[in-house]
Amino acid sequence: MLLNRKAFYSPLERGRAGQSESRGVSVCLILAFSLLLSAFCSNAQETQKVYLSGTGSDHTVNWQFYCTSGMNSGKWTTISVPSNWELQGFGKYNYGLDKDTVRGKESGMYKYNFNVPASWKGKAINIVFEGSMTDTKVSINGQSAGAIHQGSFYRFKYNISNLLKLGESNLLEVTVDKHSANASVNAAERKGDFWIFGGIYRPVYLEVAPQQHISRVAVNALANGKLNAEIFLEKPSVGTSVAAQVYSLSGQKVGLPFKTTSPKGDSILKLNGSVANPKLWSPEFPNLYNVVFSLTQNGKVTHTFTQRFGFRTVEFREHDGIYVNNVKVKFKGVNRHSFWPETGRAMSKTRSIEDVKLMKDMNMNAVRMSHYPPDPHFLDVCDSLGLFVLDELTGWHNNYDTQVGSKLVKEMITRDVNHPAIVIWDNGNEGGFNFDLDHFFGDYDIQKRPLIHPWSIYKGINTQHYINYDYGTGTNLHGHDVTFPTEFLHGLYDGGAGAGLDDFWELMYRTPISAGGFIWAFADEDVVRTDKNGELDSDGDHAPDGIVGPHHEKEGSYYAIKEIWCPVRMEPREVTSAFNGSFRLENRYLYTNIKQCTFSYKLANLDNPYKKMGTIPKTGSIAAPDVVPGQFGNLQMQMPAGWQSYDVLYITAYGPDKHELFTWSYPISSHPEITRRMVDIGGSVKPTITETDSLYNVSANGISVSFKRSSGLLISVKNAKGDIPFNNGPVLAEGWEKSGFQKLSYRYDGNNLVVEGAFEKKANEALLKWTIYPSGWINMTVKYWPIGEEGNMLGVNFSYPEKDVKGVTYMGDGPYHVWKNRLKGNSLNVWDKKYNNTITGVPGMEYPEFKGYYSNLYWMKLNTTTQPVTIVCDNRDVFMRLFTPAAPKKVYNTAPAFPSGDISFMNGITAIGTKSQKPEKLGAQGLPNKYFDYYKDVEMALTINLYFDFSGK
Repeated sequence: MLLNRKAFYSPLERGRAGQSESRGVSVCLILAFSLLLSAFCSNAQETQKVYLSGTGSDHTVNWQFYCTSGMNSGKWTTISVPSNWELQGFGKYNYGLDKDTVRGKESGMYKYNFNVPASWKGKAINIVFEGSMTDTKVSINGQSAGAIHQGSFYRFKYNISNLLKLGESNLLEVTVDKHSANASVNAAERKGDFWIFGGIYRPVYLEVAPQQHISRVAVNALANGKLNAEIFLEKPSVGTSVAAQVYSLSGQKVGLPFKTTSPKGDSILKLNGSVANPKLWSPEFPNLYNVVFSLTQNGKVTHTFTQRFGFRTVEFREHDGIYVNNVKVKFKGVNRHSFWPETGRAMSKTRSIEDVKLMKDMNMNAVRMSHYPPDPHFLDVCDSLGLFVLDELTGWHNNYDTQVGSKLVKEMITRDVNHPAIVIWDNGNEGGFNFDLDHFFGDYDIQKRPLIHPWSIYKGINTQHYINYDYGTGTNLHGHDVTFPTEFLHGLYDGGAGAGLDDFWELMYRTPISAGGFIWAFADEDVVRTDKNGELDSDGDHAPDGIVGPHHEKEGSYYAIKEIWCPVRMEPREVTSAFNGSFRLENRYLYTNIKQCTFSYKLANLDNPYKKMGTIPKTGSIAAPDVVPGQFGNLQMQMPAGWQSYDVLYITAYGPDKHELFTWSYPISSHPEITRRMVDIGGSVKPTITETDSLYNVSANGISVSFKRSSGLLISVKNAKGDIPFNNGPVLAEGWEKSGFQKLSYRYDGNNLVVEGAFEKKANEALLKWTIYPSGWINMTVKYWPIGEEGNMLGVNFSYPEKDVKGVTYMGDGPYHVWKNRLKGNSLNVWDKKYNNTITGVPGMEYPEFKGYYSNLYWMKLNTTTQPVTIVCDNRDVFMRLFTPAAPKKVYNTAPAFPSGDISFMNGITAIGTKSQKPEKLGAQGLPNKYFDYYKDVEMALTINLYFDFSGK
């Protein structure tokens, strides 16, 4: 029978977790708890875990607490454990870049009473701290448990067997100094670009085992089925033996048992075995096993130890790449802090699951622990759901000294060594390397994983941060070391992350020496300030770096990354009347055949402001082709009868786990088809026109408009209900002063009135034509060229008062706004967006944002406090621009220029940069828009063709 490791809470802890707890606990409850533990432990064979704190931020236990300075200091009260005390209203908040003179250096003193049953007599009892910030002094019943522990992110323990009073209440006292007495600890952990806190923020528990027991194990399970293990024993004796049996997670034996005996009573035993044809661990197929080690003395099993693990082999091949299970890996990764706004670094397994699921949903396969080891449950989730992990020893620009650092390396690796998800160790970050610690990683790691120094070149792996696109002369992608940036595309507000990734990733993917990389960063790190009425604080521009917001609100980069990193890459395809249903695709999985995926389609018609289509979408499945990783194939859809009558085709790919990889949208109905469906150009009563010195005044079917004769601009709009303040356009976004406008004239074309501008020969504007139809619809056609060979903003602008706008309904790509270098991730549909004034990454955000550029416009209806305005776009590849997003105080490279005016229709838009890089350094998509015609043939000019409905309907 497979035994599971047990964990206990007292009845008091179960009932009052996270609530106020008085010092005088019920004797009856304690006795009941004692009897329960006594009865259980007398028959137990595994180490028992008894929590003194809660298990995480979502399940806490109140301890007595005294804070020495700052908020709520100078008095005994209670605090939730685990927690960071600042989030509980104590001490002082600081960011790691604060000057030393303003840093809080308070201490926290904790007390907690707990009962130990008499049946624990003769047991080995450890008290374990999963993480405490920073210097931690522990005593039991007034006696020191051991040396002060220094280092915030590491598990440490003390043997307190001889300090406990069996069958009685015991007093745990802990003093935590937020500011370490060791200067190197402060330099490595507390002078970094992240929030710094204090407190016992990870769980505290007792480990109870027989005196002779297995304290820990280290397992190396390879892809060929070989399993090597080191078993660390407490108080071994001559003749002690250890046997091991592998089990599936369902409890079935896998293979034969294997064992070893210690003829000399050694404290470390080595055990070798094998399993035939094991199911291998990878992010795509995270197969796991349990191995149960049984300690036997004189023919009797005295202790068992269960360890979860996975079979997989990690190799670094010089001048080649990083291989897992003999497959060369492209890491699609992100940097992650352990963080939540209301709890700081105190986390829960629920949060870990949420984080990993979001990463997997973005089609990531890796995560880097920045800049410290995470909670054990996060690694458990990476094991079970499937993510490669880079586990990191803290050192942000500064390193631990060797005395402290050597202890912390051991604590990190002995805790994390058995996680198959961990494939690489990091020694510090961006110069925070103590080279004297390097050998300890190999000494303590039975698997001998690769070691890197993030931001440097070390043993053939170049991890330089924030390299420019196609960077390097004899280095990086043009060098010989494996290129593996552990940080790139630094997110800030709406910049970086998904912006620039399309260019970067295609270059990385096609370059053999590239091993992929890790985007900075997963989430905005805004903290709740208990000293400022609960407001969210990002410390200015330091913390809003995320792909998701502080509470994991999804930004536009989220969906761009999801498409760019989708392991099924669909080549662009135009769906025309001759479409045969074939889509060429590429398999960018590492281990998965496309035939293990599933595909579905949906054909849909889209409503417009004048007609509800009422057509039921047609759905079906598509057979998945047989395409091995790294190869191309064809997805063949059997087109149903009448498919041409639909507006859009959606194709959805699902992974082997049935989770959606991405949904692509393919237009069927063209812009002219949608225009014909919506625009009424009929009527028999000709529009009328009158002239003044400066204006042409035109009326048609109750709508009156005025054009300025000196420029051709629309100056005013009115209908029977009143004025419509849509005017002052079309103004060229760039080069308006060089438009070469000469004069405005008019003529009739049948019943239609044409008002047309004349321009100088080879000026940068070639055509401005207004056509007013008897129905009252108005068409505008503009043809123009950039000044020179390129332009940042190519299109035309109009004015409309932002204060009058309630929202917009439009047909186009959405629902997120785009940049020139972040066009992916959206879907063609009809979107209804309410107005907001969100600054991406700034507290108060509402996603999706309202302001900005939107691609592939078919039509828009501006919803206002007065009358709506409907505009239909009759040509492809036009962007709708809605106002100008507000900018934060310090923007770096993340606030591109916007056109003048308020509403624009653009052929070319701006790209966005990162915190440290201008957009032109991020690839071709970050460059200005390029368009040039030497002869300036009007038929080759850029075109904007719009229809306006000013009827107010």
